[in-house]
Amino acid sequence: QVQLVESGGGLVQAGGSLRLSCAASGRTYSTLAMGWFRQAPGKEREFVAAISKTVRSTYYADSVKGRFTISRDNAKNTVSLQMNSLNPEDTAVYYCATSSRYTLGSGSGEYNYWGQGTQVTVSS
Repeated sequence: QVQLVESGGGLVQAGGSLRLSCAASGRTYSTLAMGWFRQAPGKEREFVAAISKTVRSTYYADSVKGRFTISRDNAKNTVSLQMNSLNPEDTAVYYCATSSRYTLGSGSGEYNYWGQGTQVTVSS
């Protein structure tokens, strides 16, 4: 089992920035790719970004490319998401997830452990 706890969500004005963090514990040796997803009210959960175990590879959804940056600290078992130039369409609950796959995927079914989520609200 891997436990994930997100932090850093909150309320921010459009154009602002937030940094989300996710701490992993438990059987973290089984964790390869790590990613962020989000779910807005009334919408399906969607992929945001992913990063490989080696941190050499990253993958972003088109909607956040150039604005969000994913990073990872394997020594601390954490993954972060720096979000800049936020807009109201970024409002959602953001979830951290881990995968036992080497490849970076955008499908939620490719990730086997999930955090409880942290709310991000962007006001216009």
